[in-house]
Amino acid sequence: MATNAVEYVRRMRGGAQSHLLRCADGFYYVVKFRNNPQHIRVLANEFLATRLANMVGLPVPAAEIVEVAPDLIKQTKALTIVLGTSEIPVEAGLHFGSRYAVSPSSGQVFDYLPSDQLYRVRNLSAFAGILAFDKWTCNADGRQAVYCRKSRERKYFALFIDHGYCFNAGEWTFSDVPLRGVYPRNEVYTQITSWSSFEPWLTRIENLGDEQLWEAAETVPPEWYDSSWSELEALVNALIKRKALVRELILDFGRSPRKPFSSWNPEGLLTAEKTLAVH
Repeated sequence: MATNAVEYVRRMRGGAQSHLLRCADGFYYVVKFRNNPQHIRVLANEFLATRLANMVGLPVPAAEIVEVAPDLIKQTKALTIVLGTSEIPVEAGLHFGSRYAVSPSSGQVFDYLPSDQLYRVRNLSAFAGILAFDKWTCNADGRQAVYCRKSRERKYFALFIDHGYCFNAGEWTFSDVPLRGVYPRNEVYTQITSWSSFEPWLTRIENLGDEQLWEAAETVPPEWYDSSWSELEALVNALIKRKALVRELILDFGRSPRKPFSSWNPEGLLTAEKTLAVH
């Protein structure tokens, strides 16, 4: 079931040229449209990745199918996609919606916090979990997060957003590179001291049942991947096989010139490699 968009709010930043809309269910959604300038499959990627992230208990916004009617598009001149020097209306129909972290009237959302404010993030440890997730799904983009808090709250809660480039965007291939799919600042990884820092998320990824992955894939609207079930099938089969690679991909990042794990020393990484060998 889709929820209907009822009110236009504003244009959002980002390459997909999303727009913030209020929907009939009372929530606000950042909506990515089928005719976005990136690829139609980014909608499928967002929807599937969000479902999988929920399964392993990661903090991601709720995903919804949002129906945008022709009348709303006609009435809203700003509801457009810019392609070079041209500006075209968004398509009517079913699009991907990511629920806005906090209602604009009840709290604040920030896409950046200074390093000296990260101690105020209640779930900073979850950055280890989303790292494992991004390595599993081959996120070809940098990891994005927002920090939200409701009015009068002092601490923030991190939500992980923008999964459109998981599965290598529209390619649905897995070209693993150590510095892909990682957060740009090492400070969020300072709490990582051992494999236990990746729990419970890493073990949940490794133990996800095949049937759970298939059930998640079946919920993706076929028009978001050109109804090519064979290609979606190949994607799911690849994800099933990649569950066994996540630890190795994490270690590749840990050994990279960025040296992201300041609290996980080289001896610890060597021990980790030996653990991996017998895992």
